[in-house]
Amino acid sequence: MDQFRQSLDFANRPIVQSLLKQIRRGIEKESLRITVSGFLSQNQHPIALGSTLTHPKITTDFSESLLEFITPTFNEIDVVLGELAAIHKFSYANLVNELLWTASMPCRLEGDDQIPIAAYGSSNIGQLKHVYRQGLAHRYGKTMQTIAGIHYNFSLPDEFWPVFQDFQKNKQTKKDFQSANYFALIRNFRRYVWLLMYLFGATPAVDASFVQKKPDYLKKLNHETYVAKYATSLRMSDLGYHNDAQSVLAICYNSLSDYTNTIQHAVQTPYPAYEAMGVQKDGHYLQLNTNILQIENEYYGSVRPKRNMQSGERPLTALKRDGVEYIEVRCLDLNPDLSLGIDAEQIKFMDIFLLYCLLKPSQEIVGSECEEITKNLTETLIQGRNPAVNLYRNTQKVRLTSWANELLEELSAIAELFDNAHGGSAYQAALRKQTEKVKHSELTPSGRQLAELVEKNQTFLEYGLEKSTAAQTEFLNNPLAVEDNEKFRQLARKSIENQQKIETSDTDSFPDFLKKYLTF
Repeated sequence: MDQFRQSLDFANRPIVQSLLKQIRRGIEKESLRITVSGFLSQNQHPIALGSTLTHPKITTDFSESLLEFITPTFNEIDVVLGELAAIHKFSYANLVNELLWTASMPCRLEGDDQIPIAAYGSSNIGQLKHVYRQGLAHRYGKTMQTIAGIHYNFSLPDEFWPVFQDFQKNKQTKKDFQSANYFALIRNFRRYVWLLMYLFGATPAVDASFVQKKPDYLKKLNHETYVAKYATSLRMSDLGYHNDAQSVLAICYNSLSDYTNTIQHAVQTPYPAYEAMGVQKDGHYLQLNTNILQIENEYYGSVRPKRNMQSGERPLTALKRDGVEYIEVRCLDLNPDLSLGIDAEQIKFMDIFLLYCLLKPSQEIVGSECEEITKNLTETLIQGRNPAVNLYRNTQKVRLTSWANELLEELSAIAELFDNAHGGSAYQAALRKQTEKVKHSELTPSGRQLAELVEKNQTFLEYGLEKSTAAQTEFLNNPLAVEDNEKFRQLARKSIENQQKIETSDTDSFPDFLKKYLTF
């Protein structure tokens, strides 16, 4: 605690207060395109939205029907949310007889054959992106890949690090110091991520069409809907993003080299089941290779260390050379009650939480703590709103609500830091809202969703369609200004031109290109 208090005193210095106002945030938000009846759209990506290969703001994730909206990074929360809203407005204006599904767990599915894999054109890099997704489909099935979420990108300004390094009297290189501290943040994030899932998890229910092998904790709410009574996030549970092959990867984020070496081992080590599948069949690619991971992006984690890359460069290469530039939080569910899936209040809490994870002492994760971290997250995902649920802290059982209140008390000092920096009391107000959720679990997004399903006697499909239609109405009733709409139109046209340039400039065959790309 003495070290934490010293860090708080450091963060209260005027120079640090000014730097806190320069924190950069970016959002990547996924949403399924669906029919007005609530089924997955079978239409190709709308040409009016541009090229999914080269558009900087509108692309697709696994499926042709799974849109991904990407904002640039900004210092101001209202600006990043405004940018996300603008992308939505342009997209809605160019959808024909389609909605964007506002929930994380998918709409009504009709089997893997009706889940189209995203296409990115004929270029080598476009083919690589498509074959990678073919590999995901063969390895894990398409159904899992229809789940949507929000990725929150967070970074401290460059000017923060030498000031922080001087405070710590650290003699490392800037790259090593910055990377070490981002990994310290990540370790604490993993220790306390269960709190985020309790407060913001929004997937306690799922359409029956998603469930292929029903776990015991799922119960039928009605003939078309399964629910888990106390669940916070089925999306992050073994029902959602989960696979056996990756369970052999023991990544506890103790250092940059630990992380990059483990991931590189996984992308270079064959996995028997994938070897049995093979890379090609009848002249068609089934996957990029037969290794545990085809490429780095296949690793499913709740948080990632990230680095902007040079064109055509692999993430690990950039990380090894230049270190960690920012972190990407990947565990956030879409909140169906919010047209953007996230709001300023949640972002303020994310800032509080992430700065806390940086300033709080963060020992390396060794021994049984890795298992505790996994158990705590799993328990919160499935049983988080159970008032009797316990977690583990230093091998001792502790009531989730008690530990949550302790953390929120410590987070209050961070909220005060941000309010001192920005003026006003918005951060402390955002924190108080989360404190109320610990006292009253029915106020959590997962609690509200289950209550609404029961009160309205709705299926998950009906619930999702109601929320999705409301969001569509909101955006269509508040369209872009003419000049902003034209900027998006120009961006779409430019992206199509850029894709064509890439396709005409390729000189290598795809097999040669793939061999080069996969070689470190």
